[in-house]
Amino acid sequence: MTKQEMKVRTKKYALRIVKAVQALPNGRVGNVLGNQLLRAGTSVAANYRAVCRAKSAADFVNKLKIVEEECDESLFWMELLVESGVIAQSRFTNLMKEGDEILAIVVSAAKTTRASL
Repeated sequence: MTKQEMKVRTKKYALRIVKAVQALPNGRVGNVLGNQLLRAGTSVAANYRAVCRAKSAADFVNKLKIVEEECDESLFWMELLVESGVIAQSRFTNLMKEGDEILAIVVSAAKTTRASL
């Protein structure tokens, strides 16, 4: 996958996160957890853009680690929303699958790059 393709993919993920958060029921738990999901999920795309501007291989890996953390965090908030009963698992299944795939790609890219340093 090229950097441009990954930029598009992470942006689509962010947009899907936005729509998912908009669909959450209003209430204290939904709002708080939704805000956390919105921040982490949209950060995946924003930070991947920073990856594409890395100044060195080490900088590239460091920026990828931020994407990894944000993606993993977004998955955590989705799990919490489901497990707390705020939203049905079926509403997040595909989005969580995409998050898992993006996370795997980022982890693999970081390992590959680190091995070449």
